Amino acid sequence: MGNDVKPTYTLDERGEVCPVPDVDTRRKLKEMKSGEILEVLIDYALSKERIPAGVKEVGGEVISIEEIGPSEWRILIKKL
Repeated sequence: MGNDVKPTYTLDERGEVCPVPDVDTRRKLKEMKSGEILEVLIDYALSKERIPAGVKEVGGEVISIEEIGPSEWRILIKKL
């Protein structure tokens, strides 16, 4: 499903550790309009759990989480 979606914005958080990816993701979602899509690229495994848990608080919904490489993930989030 994630491959069909074209993101409005991309955050490349590879190389960052918690809480930076979580904070940056929530900050960006607060700036976004309803219906826009945020792509977050991460390589810190804990962020794969923390980001989805935090986006609901700022009006986001995780569309997909996919592994794109060894210890690298792509999270797609829709602003509701």
